[in-house]
Amino acid sequence: MIWVPLLLVAFVVAGVGCVRVCRASLAAARPHGPSGGTRELTVCEAAYLAGGPLRVTDLTLVSMHRARRLLLAHTGWATVVDATGAGDELERAVLGAIGPGGQSPVPAVRPVVAAAESVRLLGEGLVDRGLAVSEEARREMAAGVRAVRAGFLLTLALGTVAALLVPGDGRALVVAGFALPLVGSGLCLLIGGIEVYPYTRWASPAGQRLLSGLSPDEPLTALATRGPAVLEPELRAALRA
Repeated sequence: MIWVPLLLVAFVVAGVGCVRVCRASLAAARPHGPSGGTRELTVCEAAYLAGGPLRVTDLTLVSMHRARRLLLAHTGWATVVDATGAGDELERAVLGAIGPGGQSPVPAVRPVVAAAESVRLLGEGLVDRGLAVSEEARREMAAGVRAVRAGFLLTLALGTVAALLVPGDGRALVVAGFALPLVGSGLCLLIGGIEVYPYTRWASPAGQRLLSGLSPDEPLTALATRGPAVLEPELRAALRA
């Protein structure tokens, strides 16, 4: 029965990971602020809930391109066309990220804008309204999924070792024993996958309901909710160069 201690280790490791994922899932579903009510989402808020800070950045870049304030070339460069006018905080963040030279590679601009104060405040406002998942909850969910994945792989390895340590007529019992933590870990990985797809990494259940009610007919709304895949090839190339 040398395989029994290995089975106990597998149960403990798998159990800890599953508990972390379940707790993180419940925390993400729990409102972190007052209800968002019936107020409609702005297109920037929808972009944050659907794809986070980088989606907000892509939306702002494309919006400025369509307003002829910015030129996004398929080569992956952003060029300022019209810097006059105040614009909003997000547009000012874009202009600041491009710099005084008026031209910069889009891959260098995107992370700077995504980390801007205006994007952070947008996210915090959505968390306060109970529409977005807090950063702490996202970190806990990611850590839980990593723990479950590690537990799954460890259980598989321990089960293989245990099966090799027992005679052939006792392997069926070993396989049955290790199947339990494997199945549990697999189900928790499935839960974790559901929690981060397609936009639950950022949107709370209340935010998801508002997102599902948006019509994708308007081009910027489609970009906000579905991402750059809805754009014409030139703009997709500019954002993904």
